[in-house]
Amino acid sequence: MIKVSLIITIVKTGWGDRALEASMKAGAEGGTILMGRGIGVHERQKILGIPIKPEKEIVLSVVYPEKSEAILQEIVRECELEKPGAGIAFVVPVERVLGVSHPVAE
Repeated sequence: MIKVSLIITIVKTGWGDRALEASMKAGAEGGTILMGRGIGVHERQKILGIPIKPEKEIVLSVVYPEKSEAILQEIVRECELEKPGAGIAFVVPVERVLGVSHPVAE
């Protein structure tokens, strides 16, 4: 059985490409960018009485567990995730994966 993890990164609109490029630079073989909406404490702000739009980009990367920490750290660095309101990234185990089109190391 192939063991993989899923890195999920949620960033402000326009930062998805940066997150995906950072993950690939650190060893991911690709990823998917989705559009989403969400609200957190930093999105409740208004400019001139107009609410800030809560659009987000969600980056999904299926990676090998032994590479996940390096990939995650590169995403955090490149997307400045240590800054409040910049986004969030986390890793979840994947129970089963089908359709892998590249060679798999077992």
